[in-house]
Amino acid sequence: MKLTGFTGRLVWNTNQPDGQPRRCLDTSRAANFFGFKAATPFEEGLRETVEWYRSTRLRLAGAKAGAQ
Repeated sequence: MKLTGFTGRLVWNTNQPDGQPRRCLDTSRAANFFGFKAATPFEEGLRETVEWYRSTRLRLAGAKAGAQ
């Protein structure tokens, strides 16, 4: 909510299933086989993803408007 600027009210429906259970990702195999180690903190990556989505959505909306 903070990264998107959402100011509405978030309401959880407790009558519904919880969805995907939490998983703890073990990246040790990627580190061992490929030398991969995540360098981007979660919140920064999420912020970058939100920014990418917004810019892509605006670009695509502009392309659609120009096609009409």
